[in-house]
Amino acid sequence: MQDKTIHEHIHALVEEEHRLRTAMQAGDITSDEERTRLRDLEVSLDQCWDLLRRRRAATDAGLDPDTVGERSATEVEGYLQ
Repeated sequence: MQDKTIHEHIHALVEEEHRLRTAMQAGDITSDEERTRLRDLEVSLDQCWDLLRRRRAATDAGLDPDTVGERSATEVEGYLQ
């Protein structure tokens, strides 16, 4: 996946987040539905940002960034902050 594609995916996820918040405020979905889907979006965003950081690190190290793959949600969410 190319950086541009990752950025486009991030943009789409953020747009979906905004749609969810609007739908919740309008009463179209419950707060539980919003919370569940927002959690999924957060995990996907974390995976995208992780992939971008790792691709940039590979490039900086003189390696092929296309060899860097997306990590699992469990792995990304398990990082210590």
